[in-house]
Amino acid sequence: MKRLFVTFIAVMAILPYVKAEDLIPVRDSADAPVKLIYDTDMGNDADDALALAIIHNMVKRGQIEFVGLTITKSNINAAKYCKAFNIQYGHPDVPIGLVKDGATPDDGRYVKNVIEMKNEDGSAKFPVPADWEPEDSVVLLRKLLAAAEDNSIVIAQVGFSTNLARLMETPGDDISPLTGMELAEKKVRLVCAMAGAFAFNTNKYENYREYNVIKDIPAATKVFQEWPGEIVVSGFEVGVDILFPGDALNADLRAKDSILRESYRFYRGGLDGKKQSTWDLTCILFPGRPESWRNYFTLSPRGKITVMNDGRFVFSEMADGARRAFICSPEQKSNIREAFINLCTEL
Repeated sequence: MKRLFVTFIAVMAILPYVKAEDLIPVRDSADAPVKLIYDTDMGNDADDALALAIIHNMVKRGQIEFVGLTITKSNINAAKYCKAFNIQYGHPDVPIGLVKDGATPDDGRYVKNVIEMKNEDGSAKFPVPADWEPEDSVVLLRKLLAAAEDNSIVIAQVGFSTNLARLMETPGDDISPLTGMELAEKKVRLVCAMAGAFAFNTNKYENYREYNVIKDIPAATKVFQEWPGEIVVSGFEVGVDILFPGDALNADLRAKDSILRESYRFYRGGLDGKKQSTWDLTCILFPGRPESWRNYFTLSPRGKITVMNDGRFVFSEMADGARRAFICSPEQKSNIREAFINLCTEL
């Protein structure tokens, strides 16, 4: 019995280390938060807002350190919306950068509508300081990377590739003597990007021209073909049928006025019975919970990505390639959906 007890204790002692094995080493230890920069085209779809809610709730859980937020939607209301969102979720000081002369300058369905909502006394329901302005997104990226420890940053790129492509083209300056390419290579551990489409499990989307790519094809070409470090990609086929139920936002958010709930309502035209694909959320869940035992994601073989002139992605397997993609079984997608609902419906 004594020998069995000792064996049991030994097994229990190593289990946490077995469970903590990450699909990709995005953090320094099993209990360390991932240092995340969120690069988003906030306002073009509701999944960007759901993903931002997950970031904040993973900060509360100690799984993410929210380093900064950069926006590839060329609209000031998108920046004000992100500021208001961060304020409501208790992290008002997260630095925010906005692209200059980028794609999609329109307001979209919810960012302007939400920040213009009023209380009965006429005050803003989701206020932003009157004198607040976002930084230039590329300048902010240089600042954040220059200040970071080597090989420490994960960038979740869930919009266009504009900001990262422009970063790559920057020379050394007063912020850092390193070029953008050198900062990317030295400071960034991983880019997790929602982009393109792949044909690992199905040929359904093999020739699909995905929105995040076609809105800035030159930038996507530069990033996915020239970025000096590792990129893992969540293709269109992954999140399209992992559906978030709007009904979940009705009862489970404790705040009387929820910026997430109002955003979903404006974008989808209501909550009850309204479902939302969750493309962008996958790029937050993976670095925030990278452990293999969770059974969220499988990774493709290593390879390279060629961006065609029309925006299609072509993946070619290469043993020493620095590009991989998510492959998800129906069971994994069910696990992911459950995680999304749990992470979005707490405040």
